[in-house]
Amino acid sequence: MKTPAEIRAIHDLPFPELLFRAATVHRAHWEPTAIQFCTLDSIKTGACPEDCAYCPQSAKYNTGLKVEPMKEVGAVLAGAAAAKALGSTRYCMGAAWREVKDDRNFEAVLEMVRGVAGLGMEVCVTLGMLDVDQALRLKQAGCKVYNHNIDSSPDFYETIISTRRFEDRLRTIDAVRRAGLEVCCGGIVGMGESVEHRIHFLQELTEMDPAPESIPINHLVPVPGTPLADLPPVPPLEFIRMIATARILFPASRIRLSAGRTAMSDEMQALAFFAGANSIFTGDRLLTTPNPGEDRDLGLLKALGMRVEGVPVPA
Repeated sequence: MKTPAEIRAIHDLPFPELLFRAATVHRAHWEPTAIQFCTLDSIKTGACPEDCAYCPQSAKYNTGLKVEPMKEVGAVLAGAAAAKALGSTRYCMGAAWREVKDDRNFEAVLEMVRGVAGLGMEVCVTLGMLDVDQALRLKQAGCKVYNHNIDSSPDFYETIISTRRFEDRLRTIDAVRRAGLEVCCGGIVGMGESVEHRIHFLQELTEMDPAPESIPINHLVPVPGTPLADLPPVPPLEFIRMIATARILFPASRIRLSAGRTAMSDEMQALAFFAGANSIFTGDRLLTTPNPGEDRDLGLLKALGMRVEGVPVPA
């Protein structure tokens, strides 16, 4: 655990020094030329009762999103198999729920988990709040990771979400840990928060023991119809500072360059990889927002002389 002042001191280092330190930490723990490909599948889309100000899936906002029922198990497994063939080693399934309920939909999720695990992929799900027993059932089905982001600092969180408390997020993460699942937990940059809010967001993550195995850093995708639709983008160097600071604070965690990559130049993504990001979501969609497709991602890695983690290098 570090104090906000200690984290701010890292974050505010001269940019060349910050990147050097982050890259040095990264090389000590990870293969610097390899990027993990993950795929995120929306298994139940829209009509969420929450009011997260950034989210097009909220029923509170008119974003033009088409509400879709729970996907059929077979369709999800076909998607997972296709993702694996394109290099993804982790398959994440997300449902627009406030919380997990012990019903036939959860039974279907468990069947999906068993099927994806049977393909030899890492299985991650994000289903909203849940208790220890439900987390244990996911683990027993073959789930490895549960995603539950804290989004931002506790005080800023209250300005973007009113339908649940920050403590509810922490309670779910605790349940996930007690069940023996890995934790994927990160946040969003660009929601109108200050640098101090970003520092306190990172500080909250340092208080988790153990640290999250995966930390997604999302760049806000402003969606028309949501309260954050008109926010200007975060300056690229400010975003890279967050990636680099997270890498220094969490040497052994995956730092995932997540939402918002369609708005990032190749050079910005390359800087993020140098600063310690070593995982991306690939595919044409990231739940309901645009995402670079595999061809674009493979082209970028080729241009950088990098490779997809877990895919054999041609002789």
